[in-house]
Amino acid sequence: MSLAGLSRHDTAKAGVGYGIAGMTIALIATVYATFAGAWGSPQATTGFILLVVAVLVGGAIGLWRARVVAMTGMPELIALLHSFVGLAAVLVGWNGALEVTGMSGALLDIHHAEVFIGVFIGGVTFTGSIVAFLKLSARMSSAPLMLPGKNVLNLGALVAFVVLTVWYVITPELWLLVVVTALALALGWHLVASIGGGDMPVVISMLNSYSGWAAAAAGFLLNNDLLIVTGALVGSSGAYLSYIMCKAMNRSFISVIAGGFGIAAPTASNDEEAGEIREVTAPDAAELLRDAGSVIITPGYGMAVAQAQYPVAELTSRLRERGVDVRFGIHPVAGRLPGHMNVLLAEAKVPYDIVEEMDEINDDFAKTSVVLVIGANDTVNPSAAEDPGSPIAGMPVLRVWEASNVIVFKRSMSAGYAGVANPLFHRDNAQMLFGDAKARVEDILRAL
Repeated sequence: MSLAGLSRHDTAKAGVGYGIAGMTIALIATVYATFAGAWGSPQATTGFILLVVAVLVGGAIGLWRARVVAMTGMPELIALLHSFVGLAAVLVGWNGALEVTGMSGALLDIHHAEVFIGVFIGGVTFTGSIVAFLKLSARMSSAPLMLPGKNVLNLGALVAFVVLTVWYVITPELWLLVVVTALALALGWHLVASIGGGDMPVVISMLNSYSGWAAAAAGFLLNNDLLIVTGALVGSSGAYLSYIMCKAMNRSFISVIAGGFGIAAPTASNDEEAGEIREVTAPDAAELLRDAGSVIITPGYGMAVAQAQYPVAELTSRLRERGVDVRFGIHPVAGRLPGHMNVLLAEAKVPYDIVEEMDEINDDFAKTSVVLVIGANDTVNPSAAEDPGSPIAGMPVLRVWEASNVIVFKRSMSAGYAGVANPLFHRDNAQMLFGDAKARVEDILRAL
C-alpha cells in the first residue's frame, strides 16, 4: 500500500502514512518476538529498557532532523541515513562473530560467511554514504577522485574480499575480520569519491540499494525473516532504480556502481567560453512572456535553494489566465534526487497535467516561444549533446536552446554541480537574469 501510494503525487502522503504504519507493526512484532520467551528475567528486563531508551533517543533525533531539514538538504540527509544502516550491519556482523553459540559443521561455516559478507557490505555502505553526504553538502569537492590505477584498486579489493572470505570460513580468526572491515571502509570511500557530481543522483539510489542488502545481511545474522525480506526489497528496487537512472543519463550502470570503472577521465571543457553574455531585466522578461504563445519552465536545484516554487506557480497561473500555454519540463535527475522538482511543484499546487518529463517535452522546445531556465545548469547544458570531450558528454538534457528565446535565472556565471561550463549562456537566443530566483520571479509578476 505504501509503494502504491508513493507512485503518484496526489496519493504520496497516504503512501508515507502506510509505510510508517507498516514499520511500526514490524518493530512491535520484532520486540515482542525477542522478549516474549524470556520476559521477567533480569537480562530481558535490562535489554528491554536499553532498547526503549535507544528508540526514544534515536527517534527524537530523527524527528528533529526531519523537521529542520530544508527540501534542498534532503539528498544529503538520505545519504547520511544510509550510512547508519551500513554501520548497523557492521556492528551486527561483529556481534555475530563474537557471540557464536549452538552451531557446528556446515551451519557454522555458513554463519562465518554471513558475518564476513555482512561486515563487508555494511562497511562499503557506511563510508560510501559518508562521502556522498560530504559531496552533496559541499563539504567535499564534487569532482571525481582520480587515483592512479583506480580500477585496479577496486578490482583488487574485490578479489581480496573473496580470498579473505574463504580464509575466514576455513580459519575464523578475528584479525581477518579486522582486515575485511578496514578493506570495506576504504573501498566504500574510494568507490563514491571516484564518481563525479553529475552522477551523484545515481549514487544516492545505488547507496539505497547497498543499505538494503546490508539490512538483509543483518537479517540473516539476527535470524529475522522480516529484515531479510524488506532488505532484499530495498536492495533490488534500489538497484533497478539506479539502472533506470543510468539509462536516462546515458551512463554505464557497471561503470557508476564500480566507481567509474572502465571509463577514462574525459577532457573537461574550457571554463572560459567564447562569446558575450546578454542580460535581461525583469520588465523585459515580462514583456517577452506577455507576448509569448507558449512557455516551458525548466526548474533545477537553484529553484529549490531559492524556494521560488510558490512565485513560479503564481506566474504560471497568471500566464495561463492570459491564454499562454505554460508547461514544465522535468529532467530525470533535476534537483540531485529523482522526483525532487515534482515534489516542490506539487507543494506549490502546480497542476499535475502540465508537469511533463524530459522525453515527453524535448521535441516541443523548437516550437516554444520562451523557455525559463530557473536554477538549472547541467540538465540544460548543450555540451552534453555537442561536445564529446565534456565530462557530461552523452547525458540526455533538456534541449532548451532550440526555443526562440531562453531566459536563464542564475545567481552568477559559476558552473553547475558537475563543474562544467555551460555554453547555453552565450547563445544568441539566451539572456541572463541574475539574482535570487524567487526575487526575480516576483519582479516579473509585478511587471506583468
